[in-house]
Amino acid sequence: MMAWTSRGLRGSTLEEMINRTNEQYRDKHLALIQKVPTPITPIKIDKESRHITLAYFEKKSTVDYIGAVQGIPVCFDAKECKTDSFPLANIHEHQVTFMKDFEQQGGISFLLLYFTARDEYYYLRYETMKTFWDRGQNGGKKHFSYTELETSFFLPRTGSSVLVPYLNGIQKDLEIRDSKAD
Repeated sequence: MMAWTSRGLRGSTLEEMINRTNEQYRDKHLALIQKVPTPITPIKIDKESRHITLAYFEKKSTVDYIGAVQGIPVCFDAKECKTDSFPLANIHEHQVTFMKDFEQQGGISFLLLYFTARDEYYYLRYETMKTFWDRGQNGGKKHFSYTELETSFFLPRTGSSVLVPYLNGIQKDLEIRDSKAD
């Protein structure tokens, strides 16, 4: 069983931005996306702050977010990257399996990447992620680089109040899927 020791607010900025975006999408009746809680068993709790400081994961989590966009099932995981090279070790096999199964059921799976040094968000389609994953599993590079990414899936910052406009990525993804279905 894996153990977890709190290391503060790791990744909380990206998560908070996505959570606020999800609230905006819900308020506008565009999407209903929920954060998937990671199932843990607390072992140590700081009595003063009432924070969990040591816990065991009960089971492997699937993805960070799941829900529906205009009736389409959607799941995604959010990942931060400090450099222009994203290690495939940051994607876990059980996540790839879950996303594959989700796609087979007619849903849309993707990774939402945040390149922190560039302050850029990227919508990584499941199909593209799987290509990188398979390459790494078959003896190829164990990472993918910023320059390998399709530029049309970078999520532009617009004047809107939406912090992480991932619906733009979903729309482009759907257009590609529709064109392949024809």
